[in-house]
Amino acid sequence: MIDPDDPLRAVEAVLFAAEQSLSPDDILAHVGGGIDVRGALARLAEDYSGRGIELVERGGRWHFQTAGDLAHFLRREREDQRKLSRAALETLAIIAYHEPVTRAEIEAIRGVQISRGTLDVLMEAGWVRPAGRREVPGRPLTFATTIGFLSHFGLKSRRDLPGIDDLKAAGLLDPIDTAMEQWIGERELETEGDED
Repeated sequence: MIDPDDPLRAVEAVLFAAEQSLSPDDILAHVGGGIDVRGALARLAEDYSGRGIELVERGGRWHFQTAGDLAHFLRREREDQRKLSRAALETLAIIAYHEPVTRAEIEAIRGVQISRGTLDVLMEAGWVRPAGRREVPGRPLTFATTIGFLSHFGLKSRRDLPGIDDLKAAGLLDPIDTAMEQWIGERELETEGDED
């Protein structure tokens, strides 16, 4: 007979019934004290590894999801979703790599003004959120990514974002950017040689 007070089962039941991702503290509030929630989560993640559903952590919060390699079984025909514009993708990348960031800082990095709807589209998608105000004159609003952003892109945390070497290896950086970096590096070497 299975013990109804088994902590592993209790944590599993709370996660299964949850409408959203839960932190270990959220789970502890449901199951009560004296339970090693982190240990139970690690054990459950191991138990569900390689199965049709898996227990994953995104931004310090846990939830069940369908295994990525089975997603094709669950695809449904639906209306074409609107793709993000290049401006929205660039804005999202800037926010993800530099958060918290103000609208002015995004515009300075992109070199162009952001249209009003760009940030709205990202917030409606649930990938960007207001993150408070910067303590400078004018107190501009800052923006940051959300747990939804991490979940959508399959990231455990922002540290999992690809670095510049990863992007170069994948061929995602513009060749002109790479050529400019190389040219600047050569000029710096020449300048150092002239000083000797």
